[in-house]
Amino acid sequence: MLKFGISLFFTDYSIGPRELAQELEVRGFESVWSGEHSHIPAAMKTPFPGDGGIKKHYFDVMDPFVTLTAAAMATKTLKIGTGVCLIPQRDTIQTAKLVASIDQVSNGRFLFGVGNGWNQEEIENHGTPFATRHQRARESIEAMKQIWTQSKAEYHGEFVNFDPMMTWPKPVTRPHPPVLVGGSFPYSARRAIRYGDGWLPSAPKGSRDILAIIPRFRQMAAEAGRDPDSLPVTAWYPPQDLNLMKRYRDLGVERVVFTVPSAPAETVLPVLDAIGALMRG
Repeated sequence: MLKFGISLFFTDYSIGPRELAQELEVRGFESVWSGEHSHIPAAMKTPFPGDGGIKKHYFDVMDPFVTLTAAAMATKTLKIGTGVCLIPQRDTIQTAKLVASIDQVSNGRFLFGVGNGWNQEEIENHGTPFATRHQRARESIEAMKQIWTQSKAEYHGEFVNFDPMMTWPKPVTRPHPPVLVGGSFPYSARRAIRYGDGWLPSAPKGSRDILAIIPRFRQMAAEAGRDPDSLPVTAWYPPQDLNLMKRYRDLGVERVVFTVPSAPAETVLPVLDAIGALMRG
């Protein structure tokens, strides 16, 4: 069964995480997702990768672990996910504790969507040279998995390095919340296969690209010795098209996640109703 999620950049002028989460749960959605940017540099030189230039909510978005905790506390079954957490910009040990903590307070409902970032100036403001972000992200995820699963964890990499340490809580989800790797093909697909528990390919252009890519992704996984069934696919920001949803379902896509505007409830709720009709169709 194809699952449906909603992603929002929560701001101080958008619908709040508690209200949105409750509305989603009532409507039968599976999950709510929160984007992340710590800041946008005033002298940004990196081109925005999407259409129409950078949007205001990129400057204004709240911390995802805070908003998702609020969403979890307001619901009983709705899953909560980072879409995506920018790993090269975060401290590894502290992020491991955040993930374990939010998985605890949500009783195992956390989905850890991760990405490596596109904004060079933003990433480098956090002390990570842009060219090293992919290796740092990989080491961070590998180290976090040690922290989540071992009573005495240690990790020794080029960018993440610590001797045996002890930290709790451990996640409710065993062995840990799923690490869902976001990004474009083929690079993020390779990262998902190497250290992820699923893949979040962007699908804004519709069926043509992603429907052709998914079988290739599964072939790559098999060639790397991973069971393709252990790496579910989440289609990120697809068009609202019923036939496309049926094709995703037939292809074995686990979920689709639609974006809604960072706006008040009176703007967002009609969008939820439209997507909900698609979900029931």
